[in-house]
Amino acid sequence: MGRSVEEIKIYVDVIANRWKKTSRAMLGLNRIYAEKVIQKMTANSETTFNGLIDPLEAAVFSVLIEMERDLEEMKNAY
Repeated sequence: MGRSVEEIKIYVDVIANRWKKTSRAMLGLNRIYAEKVIQKMTANSETTFNGLIDPLEAAVFSVLIEMERDLEEMKNAY
């Protein structure tokens, strides 16, 4: 049996915390970009992860959704 949606969200949060620790050691823009990626990863609710069984897949999927939102907003701004 796969993981529950709640478990996936917990593991995504664990990944986010690990990435936060890593980003603290980064310098300049890399740190800023890393923090933005982490925000995007944790921006989506548990419903986004429905049907996914791999926490890393869920994290990347969440970031991609947020990037698409950003692109759409930029398109609509012009």
